[in-house]
Amino acid sequence: MAGGLEIIGVAMDTFASSLVGVSVTGRAITTCYNYNDNRCVGEVAELRATHDEDDIQDRTGCRFHASYLPARLRWLARTEPKTFRQVARWMSLGEYVHLHLLGHSCVGTSTAAWSGLLNRRLGVWDEVALGLAGIDDDVLSPIASPGVALHPLKKSRAHRMFPALRKAHWFAPIGDGYAATRGIGEGTNSLVISLATSGAMRLLVPDPVGAAAVDLPRGLWAYRVDDNYSLVGGAVNDVGRATEWMNRELRLPESNVVAATLLEPPSMITPLVLPFFTGERSVGWRGDLRATLHHLDFSTSSIELYRGVLEGIVWSFQRITDQMSTITEVSSARVGGRVMVEAPGILTVLADGLTLDVTPVDIKRSTLQGLAFIALDVLSPGTERVTVPSGEMLHHDPQRAAFYDQRQMLLDDLYRQVVGSG
Repeated sequence: MAGGLEIIGVAMDTFASSLVGVSVTGRAITTCYNYNDNRCVGEVAELRATHDEDDIQDRTGCRFHASYLPARLRWLARTEPKTFRQVARWMSLGEYVHLHLLGHSCVGTSTAAWSGLLNRRLGVWDEVALGLAGIDDDVLSPIASPGVALHPLKKSRAHRMFPALRKAHWFAPIGDGYAATRGIGEGTNSLVISLATSGAMRLLVPDPVGAAAVDLPRGLWAYRVDDNYSLVGGAVNDVGRATEWMNRELRLPESNVVAATLLEPPSMITPLVLPFFTGERSVGWRGDLRATLHHLDFSTSSIELYRGVLEGIVWSFQRITDQMSTITEVSSARVGGRVMVEAPGILTVLADGLTLDVTPVDIKRSTLQGLAFIALDVLSPGTERVTVPSGEMLHHDPQRAAFYDQRQMLLDDLYRQVVGSG
């Protein structure tokens, strides 16, 4: 009971891009790996050279990349063969928590999708992807959609410590990106941009298991989240991490001065920056890339470099927007995440650079809010939802948008020079 009310559900989101190897006794015997560990870039190159990447994307919704498990597990088998053989189950952090709380665990559909091993049409582990990863499905958890209830086993910690929750509907761990999208967005076909440690542009679309599935551009991903919907979009590795680095290492003026500068018209003296500090995800999927700074000289100030990095991040989102526009009309977006507050003025650059009208979502813990919405969909679908608080819509400036179109062409050209392809 909580305040005299019965608790009927327990939901938890998990850092979807996490991997832990667990022994037969349930003990973690590896470190926890996450999406920005790109030591398996050699395995990515090997997979691209020997297998049909377009077919894998069609099956799983994911490209070959260091953040997904086919390459990571191949790398672990090569570099840690003894430990690899000792692992009884590979799981996300959320599954590991449930294992020790409930006495057993399943993986939520949305978390399974992030692995690059889920068949997006059938909602089961994909045989071809498993083969590329070098594992069988018996070393992975069973997949459970949000509608499947888990319960504590007798003698488990949760059974002993939380008797009031024994009959509650425990949800298999839900991917954090899916929860954040639900917490910021307005439902199906609402474009959402997250500005956090990493960044993402996502669209929740009707895409039932067993259907033809949405036709994906090569630079995007599609994550199955349940039996009826998929999350389509792209991700940017470094957003909050990049602003944190600049705040730490650059002699920036006071935050109000930084914000005022970002509201000023853009300028050609701003350096061109490819912001791949820990590699690129969408749309080029090059985990081996690093940041590139261009057009710097001794007159470049810290605030100009700061703006250049932000413009580079927005350029990364623009490349995602270009591919998203082949799926749906892209004219506005809802934006959330801590960087909105930590980098004052970024919304102006975002709106003008993407030629979008953006609405800031003024809510802390948007992921927690979205998690509650997902749980309510199952437990009480008729319950009225609260209105997520949002700020005033920020309209893009056509003149500045035209300027950014030219800047983004320069960045496209720089990308081709550095990477060798568009």
